[in-house]
Amino acid sequence: MSKYTISIRPFGQHAILIEWPNIVDEAILEDILQFKTYLVNNFLFPEKWEIIPAYNSLVLVERNFPINFNVIKHNIKQWYSEKSTVDNKREKNLWRLPVCYDSDFGIDLEEVASKVNKSVEQVIALHTKQSYTIYGIGFLPGFMYLGGLPTDLEVNRRQTPRQKVIKGSVGLAGKQTGIYPQESPGGWNIIGNCPVSMFKATRENPIFVSVGDKVEFFPIERAEYNLRVIENEAGVYTIQKIKIDA
Repeated sequence: MSKYTISIRPFGQHAILIEWPNIVDEAILEDILQFKTYLVNNFLFPEKWEIIPAYNSLVLVERNFPINFNVIKHNIKQWYSEKSTVDNKREKNLWRLPVCYDSDFGIDLEEVASKVNKSVEQVIALHTKQSYTIYGIGFLPGFMYLGGLPTDLEVNRRQTPRQKVIKGSVGLAGKQTGIYPQESPGGWNIIGNCPVSMFKATRENPIFVSVGDKVEFFPIERAEYNLRVIENEAGVYTIQKIKIDA
């Protein structure tokens, strides 16, 4: 695994922010996740530390006590230099999620198609042919920031955000796509709806995906969508999961 120049700085009394080069790149994300695995397995155990990865950063949060920044900074530099000598295998999955692109759900689909000079059918085909990488989870519990959107589908956020975007809405913004895990305000361009709950507090694992996983979408008709909603609410829908090499 390549080494990168990292910066380390305080992030409040209980946290440290480690930053990699400010580039959206899968190799950088993989390096971050490998380092997280190394830390969790050897030094920063979950009962004491929360570790949060994202695009080009890792936040280390000490759950109980303030951090001695100089000590932990020295340790982080040492641990990062040692990381590449250790096998840091981790589980990585591809999740296949259904999306209904019916006009009742894809309220911006025709507008998006017009902006990118494609037909609605071409937009759907482009959106579903791609494998996306989860670069971060945030904004709302279970909201995935998915990178890898085809350049032909890149559109700016809406100039005026909506006060209400319904749960499951699938949106586009810039170089990203994502699913709103609950009803909320939002400014992404909505092209469909996914019947799978991305966050469910009653599940053993409320957020089933992880940063670094892959996501693929496949289209479903309205009748199947209605069935999947019922199955999802009843807890009997099986999400398609494929293990892939990490």
